[in-house]
Order: sequence, then C-alpha cells, then structure tokens
Amino acid sequence: MKKLTSIELFSGAGGLALGLHDAGFKHEALYEWNASAVETLLYNQAMGYPALKGCSITRANVRTVDFKRHQGVDLVAGGPPCQPFSMGGKAAGMNDVRDMFPQAIRAVAEIQPRAFIFENVRGLLRPAFSNYVEFIRLQMEFPSFPISDNINWDQNLARLQRHKERMGDAAEGLRYRVHVHQANAANYGVPQQRHRVFFVGFRSDVETEWFFPEETHSESRLINDRETTTKFDKTLPWVTLSERIGDLPDPSRTAAKKHLNHVLQEGAKAYPGHTGSPLDRPAKALKAGAHGVPGGENMIAYPDGSVRYLTVRESARVQTFPDNYAFLGSWTEAMRQLGNAVPVELARIVGRSVARALTRDSTNKVRVAREEVLKS
Repeated sequence: MKKLTSIELFSGAGGLALGLHDAGFKHEALYEWNASAVETLLYNQAMGYPALKGCSITRANVRTVDFKRHQGVDLVAGGPPCQPFSMGGKAAGMNDVRDMFPQAIRAVAEIQPRAFIFENVRGLLRPAFSNYVEFIRLQMEFPSFPISDNINWDQNLARLQRHKERMGDAAEGLRYRVHVHQANAANYGVPQQRHRVFFVGFRSDVETEWFFPEETHSESRLINDRETTTKFDKTLPWVTLSERIGDLPDPSRTAAKKHLNHVLQEGAKAYPGHTGSPLDRPAKALKAGAHGVPGGENMIAYPDGSVRYLTVRESARVQTFPDNYAFLGSWTEAMRQLGNAVPVELARIVGRSVARALTRDSTNKVRVAREEVLKS
C-alpha cells in the first residue's frame, strides 16, 4: 500500500510537519511566508532532516498558490495565522485581514484530499466568535460551495445553513465530516500548557470512524503522585519543565557548541501577569513575541524568585522538537517561530490517529475490491 502523502500551508518552523511525518505522512510540499521560518526549514532540509527529505519548501503568499497541482494527496494540513483570534491580540476575528481560514478552505476545495487537519488558538471558541466558527465549519463541510463576495459573511453563513438543510445526509459533491476539538497539549505528554483547537475532516467517501485521541496525562495525577504513593488515576502525570530541560547545562556560548541554540538571552524581568514558568509544572504557553521581546511566559521562574529567559533550545524542548533540529534567526525571531509552532508530539498523536483511519479505509476498500473480483 502506498505511503500517505500530504501538503501543508502556514508551515512555520515545521512543528506540524515533523509530527505528521512521524505519524506516517510523506510531505509533498510546505508553504510558508515568514522568511526566517523558511530559512529554518531549508537549513534543516539541507542538513538531511528526514521529515523534510524530498519535500518542496516554498516561501509564498498562499493567496497566490494554485493548489490544483497537489490533487491526489491524502492530507492537507496547516495552522492558519492565529492573531485574528488570539487572546493576546486584538481578536478582530473575521474582520482581520490576517484571517487565512478562507485560503485553507480553498486549498481543500482545489485539492480534494481524503482528510485535513487545521489547528488554531482556543480563543477561536470564545462566544463572540461562535457564529463565525460555524461559518468556518460549514465551509469545511462543503468546501466547493460558492461564497459570495457581494454579501457579508453572516449572510453567507445563512446560505450555507440552508444548503445543509437541503442536502440532509446526502453525500453528493465534495463533502467532509468535520470534527472540532479543543486540546491541552499538557494532557498528551507535552511539557507545556498549550490549548489548541483542531478542525479535522474526512471526505464523505472515506469509510471510517474517527475520534480525537484520548488524553494520556493529567494534572490530577501529577498532584496525586506528589502527595501519596497510591495511584488511582490511569493517566500519567503531566511532564514538568524541569523533567524536560533539567539535563541541559546552564546556557552559555560554550554550552551552545554541544547543544544547538542554547545561548543565554539577558534582560528577563518579572512583572504583574508575567511571572514565568515554575520548574515543577508544565511551562506556560510560549508566546510568539510579535511585538518585541516576549513576556513572562517565555521565562523560567526559580524557587528563589529569580527569573531568566528560556533559551531557544529549551523552548524547542518545551515544544517537543528534537535536539538536532536547528532554528535560524535572532533570538526574537527564533522565539517567534517557536511561539507559533504546533508541539511536535501533539501533531504526531493527532496525525497518527488520522493516518490510522485513512489506512483502515484503504485496507477495507482493497478487501472489498478483491471480493468483487472473486465474485465475478
């Protein structure tokens, strides 16, 4: 059976791409606009990183990309820019010109993959955006439905809702079964409390059941293990920041010779609302720092009250990137890449569940085809 293939939009520094490769997908192409992120991808590809081998990496505004060339791939994936919905930004949502969900949906319409995975910030699920999320979901369900530029998005939503009512359960035309799920990366073994929203869809002719992966780690187990030797919770304890970075030496230029990107960044200060991440818990969600030096989320808070910035390598470990994956650009640029990334391990877990569903579908279709041949 042929290997599952994929393309990715808004690839950033490669967190989703690495995780999906580990889940069993071979990348045909990656598209990204940020120059530093593209440099990171190209550098690691040149260094022979397996996930990027044989993959086309293009710096491009996705608005200009003709996705029809990728028809036949199994999966379309990506993380549309989250600033329109981020709790840390202006949260302009559907009125923000950076809203790239329309381009993600266009890619699905033109490629018609067997499945897709798109992720975004949990701020997208705030009540203020509920109608727009339904608009996104319905567009993903019916990606070929013509959206009119002459009316508002909420009027287009009403058109889509009427279309769904008319269609009922029929599978005519291009249609997807769409799942929307919120996940905390810490509950899947990532040493970071990072809440993300996943849109996962399967084309209507893909005959398989799919459920979002079950959580494997929990805060309750972490607390329980500290207070008693009795273990009742079936989950594993949250992975702490100390567990993930504790074996690294203190950052310095000397340490950086043995550990990629492990250089101290001076100037860390705690202030109200930005107190850093304690070592005995998963880190707070890394921030991209689009407005200069990132805040306290990207600091370590030591028991004595002192703080320092996480190095790029420590941040990469928090995002579960492998130690031999390099990040190019200044500290701020590298931290922006990491703050925008999908944790590799979370991407692997979600991707593996989708890969298994697609493989089951392919296996079943091959079996049915063989049975039909035997009958004839």
